[in-house]
Amino acid sequence: MKLFAFCCRDVEDSAALREAALAAHLAHVEAHIDDYAVAGPLKEGERTVGSLLVIKADNAGEARARLEADPYFAAGVWATITCEEFRAVAGDWVGGAAWKRADA
Repeated sequence: MKLFAFCCRDVEDSAALREAALAAHLAHVEAHIDDYAVAGPLKEGERTVGSLLVIKADNAGEARARLEADPYFAAGVWATITCEEFRAVAGDWVGGAAWKRADA
């Protein structure tokens, strides 16, 4: 299983779109929680300006399909979406430096 990092930047004045789709978005995330390594909003001060979702999948197409199933996608919350394969190798989430672990 690979990780795919999606950086989704909101459309201008996205607050109303986000609010209208929030309950469905959160229900979707909960129903598919095992598909996410991590996910959350991107902020500028108190204002939400996008989302970062790191999705577990076998390939980029499968990851993109999972992203497009999110109600925020259908609601048009995101203006731009970039996707890159991601490998977590250092930091708190991976317990330090992966290259120093015996199981790496």
